[in-house]
Amino acid sequence: MSITYVEQKIRQALDVSRGNETKARQQVIAWCAEDPKLLLGLAAPHLTGIVAHALTRVMNHKELPTPQASPKLDLSKGGEFGIEILKSIAGGDTARFGQESSAPPVKKQAASQRHIDAIKHMAGQSKTPKKF
Repeated sequence: MSITYVEQKIRQALDVSRGNETKARQQVIAWCAEDPKLLLGLAAPHLTGIVAHALTRVMNHKELPTPQASPKLDLSKGGEFGIEILKSIAGGDTARFGQESSAPPVKKQAASQRHIDAIKHMAGQSKTPKKF
């Protein structure tokens, strides 16, 4: 398949839309629903990335069976701290590159009183000019 067919259809969409890029884009999308040759011509250069994205999305949202069962760890004695470390190492609840919008929101922690006092102290010092 040559790129000339895709370019010809894009030029045709621009002519139909009188140079309006948004309308031309909508026209090309509408034609893709009816013209598999056009759709394949547009998507072919990006097919590897599209397939990789789809595979990653399915693998992250569905548990896949493992050939060997991994030994279960008894984390009940270690408390929450050990679990949090394991999650951060394994990537649990962290954003993956390219999928930041689907990552869980970051939990905001309240500032400690010591932190608030330190900021007030720094702000109070900046108001008085230094004497030499």
